[in-house]
This record gives sequence, C-alpha cells and structure tokens, in this order.
Amino acid sequence: MNAVNTLILESKQARLFRNGVIVLLSSLLIALCSKISIPLFFTPIPLTIQNSLILFLAVLLGSKKGFSSVACLLAQTAMGYSVLSSGAFGLASFVGPTGGYLIGYLASAFLTGLLAERSSQKSTTRAFLCMAAGNLFIYLLGALHLSTFVGFSSALWLGVAPFLLTDLFKLLIAAKALQLFGWNK
Repeated sequence: MNAVNTLILESKQARLFRNGVIVLLSSLLIALCSKISIPLFFTPIPLTIQNSLILFLAVLLGSKKGFSSVACLLAQTAMGYSVLSSGAFGLASFVGPTGGYLIGYLASAFLTGLLAERSSQKSTTRAFLCMAAGNLFIYLLGALHLSTFVGFSSALWLGVAPFLLTDLFKLLIAAKALQLFGWNK
C-alpha cells in the first residue's frame, strides 16, 4: 500500500470516527432534552422539545447523520434506557400509544435532512419549511398509530391538535437558531 492510499484510508477512518461521535452525541442531546417535557392531562402525548430538536439536527447534520442519531436514540430505548420524554423504555415503547411518533421521528429525520440537503437556498424560511414537512410526517405516523388505540378522529384531537401552535413556535425558534450555526450561509 502506498502513502496516498494510506492517507485516504486514514482520512476515511477519521471521518467515520468523527461522524460516529457526532451521531452519538446528537442522540445523547436528544435524550437529555427529552427530559424537558410537560405532561398533558388530556392526552398520552407530552409537550416536549424532543421532536423540534430532532428536526433541527436533521437540517443541521443532514439526512444520514440525522437519521442515525434518531436510530441511536431508538436503539437506546429498545435496550431499556429511559431516553424518551414519556419515560417509557424497552421494546414495548414502540407498540404503545406513542410508538408511531417514535417511528415518525426516525422517518422525519431522514426526510427533513434530505429536503434540507436538496434545498437550492439555505435560508431560515427554507429551513422552517423543511422542518414543518418533517413535523407533519411525525403527526401523520403518530396519529395513524394512536388511532389504533382511540380511533382516527380522537387521535387527531389528542395527538395533533394540542401541539400545532406550540410546534409552530418551536419550529420558528429552531429555524432562527440554525442561523447561529451558519446554515443560511
């Protein structure tokens, strides 16, 4: 193996290690922020910043690292760590009332990151639109799964409607925060 091939291999290994650290730290950040939640007495879904943070990280990190961060978080959940806002853990978390939201987190992280990567302009407005699309996807998958417990109409009233205004506000803040990380340059 010549020196050029050695350098390429080392740089690939360094990039893989760096990306692994980013994914792990991102999943831990999501887990830490999941503890900031407000249980609502009328719905099994708590008010949390976890979903907005996932969408923010997806725009910031891109589709692959955003997806991987959420996959790492869900793996931690499956292994029994309490890293979700509901405090749920283990495989049962995925089949309970909030299970659709968890799968929605994973799918929307990829979707949001992909939309951001393919965006022709890097503006606050474009970031907001990418995250809003991801948030709608979370609502869709979450409400569809929740509907198996309470019916579709109730799922919309319990799992979507109470969060529309707060999620809009959180996405506006997240879009603005992306400017601090230089996303719009």
